[in-house]
Amino acid sequence: MDPNSSISPISIRLVNVKKYFKDRDVEALGGVSLEVLRGEFLSFIGPSGSGKSTLLELLGDIGDEGGPTDGEILIEGKTPEDLRRTRGYGIVFQESTLFPWYRVFQNCLLPFRIAKSKIPPEQQVKRIEMLLEMVELDKKFWSYYPRELSGGMQQRVAIVRALALDPPLLLMDEPFGALDDLTRKTMQMLLLDIWSKTKKTILMVTHSISEACFMSDRVAVLTHRPGRIARIISIPLDRPRERSMTETKAFARICSMVREALGSGRSLEEDGSIKE
Repeated sequence: MDPNSSISPISIRLVNVKKYFKDRDVEALGGVSLEVLRGEFLSFIGPSGSGKSTLLELLGDIGDEGGPTDGEILIEGKTPEDLRRTRGYGIVFQESTLFPWYRVFQNCLLPFRIAKSKIPPEQQVKRIEMLLEMVELDKKFWSYYPRELSGGMQQRVAIVRALALDPPLLLMDEPFGALDDLTRKTMQMLLLDIWSKTKKTILMVTHSISEACFMSDRVAVLTHRPGRIARIISIPLDRPRERSMTETKAFARICSMVREALGSGRSLEEDGSIKE
């Protein structure tokens, strides 16, 4: 980075973010502070109920009880509410959340309609075609309904829809959690390829230690409720990532660091959501 540049490399800044749900009498987050670099791939991992999804909801301003109870979140200098209103992020959930009555291509074009985009229709079509090709969805499936697609195909379409408006930030909540192991690994490599081509900032929630370590630049480990960051672990693996890296002693040591940060072996066994 040019030292004379006035543009901060920090994309996201969280300062002592807390969240208390009054209706459930639950303190979900107990004070999270974090800075995320522009273009970084960062994963959140922690026990069930540690506030991972709540954190993502706060970043996207989509929670059921408004913003943080305390603290501050800034994304590219904007509040999450401002970012949502300007369509400044894309989001992918564990389930594809595609509209079943629309075909694949129509689902992908929806963000332009919802945002009342002024981009000419032919350019919208070209962008969706480019993205569908990027996620390697065979053209014959573009006219299919979501129910006619496999889970992996549906998630490819969900990723295209999230990227349609070319947002700088991609939020992902267990995007591959519902997929079988082989499809999940395929989708991991696909997402890493998309990330390398688009330079998006990606924040991903996962319950898989190996997934977090394999894909991320850094892994933020959260504590039991109320969630706080127990440790942030930098992943010293080269880019681009290769699947063979997961068979190395170095990778095993990295996963062990995350496992230790999560807590004792007993607590991990009790939390069945945490996976190797």
